[in-house]
Amino acid sequence: MPSQRHRVLVLLLSLAGVVPVSAQGPRVLPAGELPKDSRLGPPRSVDGYHPFRPVSSATAWESRAAEIKNHILVGTGLWPLPEKTPLNAVVHGLIDQGDYTVEKVYFESMPGHLVCGSLYRPKGKPPGPNGYPGVLCPHGHWANGRFYDAGEAKAKADIATGAERFLNAGRSPLQARCVQLARMGCVVFHYDMLGNADSKQFPDHRNGPRESMNGREPGSWGFVGFEAAARVQSNFGLQTWNSVRSLDFLLGLGGIDPDRILVTGASGGGTQTMMISAIDPRVKAAFPCVMVSTSMQGGCTCENTFYLRVGQGNIDIAAAVAPRPQGMTAADDWTKELKTKGYPDLVGLYDMLGAKNAYEAHFEIQFAHNYNHVNRTHMYQFVNRHFKLGLPSPVLEEDFALLSPQQLTVFDAEHPSPSGNAVGEPHEKSLCKWWSDDAERQMAPLLNPQTAGDADKASNVLGTAVRTMIGRGLPDAKEVNFGLKGKEKRAGYVELTGLVGNDTHGEEIPASFLFPEQWKGRVVIWASPEGKAGLFESGTQPRAAVANLLAAGVAVMSADLFQQGEFLNPGATVTENPQLSYPGKAEKPDDRWKLSPVYYYGYNDSLFARRVHDLLTLVSFVKNNEMYQVKEIALVGQGSAGAWVAAARALAGDAVALAAVDTAGFRFDKLASEWDADFQPGIVKYGDIGGLLTLSSPHSLWLWDAEEALQNQIRAAYAARGKPGLLTVAPAAPGDREAALLDYLKQ
Repeated sequence: MPSQRHRVLVLLLSLAGVVPVSAQGPRVLPAGELPKDSRLGPPRSVDGYHPFRPVSSATAWESRAAEIKNHILVGTGLWPLPEKTPLNAVVHGLIDQGDYTVEKVYFESMPGHLVCGSLYRPKGKPPGPNGYPGVLCPHGHWANGRFYDAGEAKAKADIATGAERFLNAGRSPLQARCVQLARMGCVVFHYDMLGNADSKQFPDHRNGPRESMNGREPGSWGFVGFEAAARVQSNFGLQTWNSVRSLDFLLGLGGIDPDRILVTGASGGGTQTMMISAIDPRVKAAFPCVMVSTSMQGGCTCENTFYLRVGQGNIDIAAAVAPRPQGMTAADDWTKELKTKGYPDLVGLYDMLGAKNAYEAHFEIQFAHNYNHVNRTHMYQFVNRHFKLGLPSPVLEEDFALLSPQQLTVFDAEHPSPSGNAVGEPHEKSLCKWWSDDAERQMAPLLNPQTAGDADKASNVLGTAVRTMIGRGLPDAKEVNFGLKGKEKRAGYVELTGLVGNDTHGEEIPASFLFPEQWKGRVVIWASPEGKAGLFESGTQPRAAVANLLAAGVAVMSADLFQQGEFLNPGATVTENPQLSYPGKAEKPDDRWKLSPVYYYGYNDSLFARRVHDLLTLVSFVKNNEMYQVKEIALVGQGSAGAWVAAARALAGDAVALAAVDTAGFRFDKLASEWDADFQPGIVKYGDIGGLLTLSSPHSLWLWDAEEALQNQIRAAYAARGKPGLLTVAPAAPGDREAALLDYLKQ
């Protein structure tokens, strides 16, 4: 005879077949009153306030730093790192400047995509015991990038204010930085950002949504559109990968000391400095200028991507370098409050990590946005001290011979510039295709694991991605509370209504909890596209399947997840995520970059993620409720809610004994746009719904309405862990499901 657990599963199955049509459920709040939920406020934006999130100990910082790094890696499409294909580097055109040389460089960061730059080397200075220090210099938002020339008038004005000492340095503070570092004994690589100087394979530095680049077939999309967002592909991701490969190039030159590697840049170059320094431990010191701030986080699409600043900001990202040496500067721009907002947090962090003397900041807010002589001098002292160069202090610049764009360009008759399909939209599409193909190749063995080792790797790679994208795990018991609003005695059960709260995040979830008189210790948390109304026929009358569960001694709980039911005004529906754009109207074609989805998804959780958060909060509430000794929790997801449950199952661990997931043919890749209510950036890259379900192993999973390919994929995951019996795949026909489940239970 089937056990009580078996009866519960049979009843769950019968409930799963019910699709509510016109259900209504009991209200928790008075009509017209919305939950007091922080998520109902305005979304976070690039120009908001982004304070540091402190931690209590050095041990806690290890976890926090890993979390920050994962946000960057996943958001840039670099988790796991793409294949490092041959650089095919070309170094030519040496220019001898007496005490240093300049060479022209280009190499392939991805097949067919060139990173171009200038290589400065010291001349006449011996290397250290392990080679010369190496420096990466991303340039930032100065006109024409590496070829920037401010002109004599601007240079003279800067000399008059004390911002510069020499005319040539005032005309090109970018060249001045590289020259002085070379004279100090460093090998310096100064490389182009996309769309600047020689990097004309991208004619524009930043692009917005374009119909011609929003295809749905491989090779038909570019960096802004549905398929790119579904795979976290962006020009920011490519730029960050260019920085990783630039470090590969620099260290591959030979004669470079791997323990003395610095990255320094200002403005957008400061952003790149923070990113590459956070994600790549080969960087031993960082000096980002006029970018680290609790205020504006970086306006360009080259400074924004998915997930990058969800729950964190530039202070946190810069802090990820700790305890490695780091310096920074502020100016009369969005960084002008650094001394009181951000700097004290970083000082406290470095002190806590026992690296008090490894951090410094300079507040030259008498100057506008810059990397001028005053701030460069701060950086030279930093390099001299931390790389133990032994130079007399202060280290001051000397004049140098300014090189023209014609002298610096890497292209000439013998080294022709890319053309044809290697430039513009065809090139952008080809990069997105290569990137997608590379990710599919890496994901294939993880989504179809054959061994326990494959399954463990899948848990690491896919699990890290899902935790980062959803942004939460199971809340601690102390974070969750319940406010009882109503209690009614019904026939054979008690109906409780109330608000399940998450104190840490300021969230309230209207919930219904049906508690049977003869409770057996099991609770079903039921997620429906209709919210808690999915449990009821009309008014407070439970649906027949729910009543059967209650009669079997199973408690049933459901809730209005975010933007369901009581989160909405009467008659309102939510079908899309907010389409937040960069401040200012995008009236001209050149301004369409402001419409990039990174300006919403880079700062805010998706609606999909928020509903998963609510499910995790409900699980924690049920699991840790002191009034009831819960023996077992089951999660059930019907229709589109099946995907929410699949994600919650992947994150809930042992707190959930069984997840019953109705895939209903749902695929993230079938959604109409990147703004759809169920859209989750990057989820297609990590296997779509199948990737989420793969992470269910080795926990019990009941899967129905899944096509054969998906069934086989999930079977492989369970077989690889030696737990095939924990997976049940029901027939697609609703009438056959109960019999199939009974057959399974008789085994």
